[in-house]
Amino acid sequence: VQLVESGGGSVQAGGSLRLSCAASRYIGRMNCMGWFRQIPGKERERVATMYGPGTTTYTDSVKGRFTISKDNTNNILYLQMNSLKPEDTAMYYCAADSRDWPYGQCRYNDWGQGTQVTVSS
Repeated sequence: VQLVESGGGSVQAGGSLRLSCAASRYIGRMNCMGWFRQIPGKERERVATMYGPGTTTYTDSVKGRFTISKDNTNNILYLQMNSLKPEDTAMYYCAADSRDWPYGQCRYNDWGQGTQVTVSS
């Protein structure tokens, strides 16, 4: 599946952004989809995951501020980011495990090209 992210940009601390990830095919039965972020020189970090129809998990640093959701009709994965902090600055990537849910542990086989998020203090 092809994934195309959008919605990144520059925002001041405390602001909000909504990232979108448009998929080339139906996402409603995918085993899992997720958002990751990476800063140059650092390892990629998992930000949020959606399993199958709707179970979600988040890394501790974004809990209560970020929300992952998906629109199965339009095949779009979202990441709503509120109360942004400078430490949220990174390239954000969308990923998909396109095997039919439930398939067990997530194994992401498709990735988008990324969208940059920059938060200034």
